[in-house]
Amino acid sequence: MGSSTSSNLVLMMIMILLSCVLSSSNNVEVEGVEKSVPLKDGLSWQFYAKSCPNLEFIIREQLIKIFKDDIAQAAGLLRLHFHDCFVQGCDGSVLLDGSASGPSEKNAPPNLTLRAKAFKIINDLRAIIHQKCGRVVSCSDITALAARDAVFLSGGPIYAVPLGRRDGLEFATLEVTLANLPPPTSSASAIVDQLATNQKLDPTDVVALSGGHTIGIAHCPSFGDRLYPNQDSTMDQNFAKKLKGVCPKKDTDAFTFQDILTPNIFDNKYYIDLMNRQGLFTSDQDLFTFSKTKEIVKSFAINQWLFFEKFVIAMTKMGQLNVLTGNQGEIRANCSVRNPQKTAFLASVVENGEIMTNF
Repeated sequence: MGSSTSSNLVLMMIMILLSCVLSSSNNVEVEGVEKSVPLKDGLSWQFYAKSCPNLEFIIREQLIKIFKDDIAQAAGLLRLHFHDCFVQGCDGSVLLDGSASGPSEKNAPPNLTLRAKAFKIINDLRAIIHQKCGRVVSCSDITALAARDAVFLSGGPIYAVPLGRRDGLEFATLEVTLANLPPPTSSASAIVDQLATNQKLDPTDVVALSGGHTIGIAHCPSFGDRLYPNQDSTMDQNFAKKLKGVCPKKDTDAFTFQDILTPNIFDNKYYIDLMNRQGLFTSDQDLFTFSKTKEIVKSFAINQWLFFEKFVIAMTKMGQLNVLTGNQGEIRANCSVRNPQKTAFLASVVENGEIMTNF
């Protein structure tokens, strides 16, 4: 009985905390706009309703604890989802360690600054979920839900996530990874063209997803070209001076916040930074220069609700890129390692939550 009372008290405290987050002035209710995006075959809004009905509560409960100690982990989880989806789809391939076949996506230069703690958080969540529900939830779905809650618990919008992704069997090659993750030195024009061609995302999607830089940090080498040998003319002088204090050399292994106004709050201040010529990356600041994106930046800087709405739509599109569903892929027993072939778990969880195959 004592254990039951203790569990109820913990549940009550979590719900009180969630109520506080929901009532925060930073949170804007946009739930429902994501459902304007067509669902890919095999995905569902209620995929785990019967097989793991408390899935989202389990994830949020754990992330509340983690973010209470270190809110910076929110940006790490969001970035992990981005880097997973843009390279061969949202299949959890970025989570895989390297093997005899070669180095993993983790070893590609754009992924070297992904937070080690983010990978651990996903695998820890997987262990808890599989202990409570059995091995029915994929690492790729856990990554998508963790990214959503990273946004929400940082002050951003709450929205539903379509589920039913399967985990990929292979990681992408270095060439494929580099081809699908635009470097921070890219122009807005190049990124818009690349994401339109590779991922069918439009300029509004690109600007909205770039707003993920409203939380998180960046290391000096990722923006050093804008400071040395000559300062980028599109950068504010005072901002450049502060950055040179952090990065006395182009390749200094130091970092700074990506949004200087509200670095740990998911809001629209990133776009105000751009209008003030205080964007960190070339790919950021150029959004306010490129004709196809400049007015979108302005609209998001003026209207946070509009940014949140378009961000949710863009995240829902991105979260369905080249997904594996049904009997494709697997449900990994360890997010960083493919299942042994002889014991590969190929169960398909249908919308009613029943396991159809298991061999």
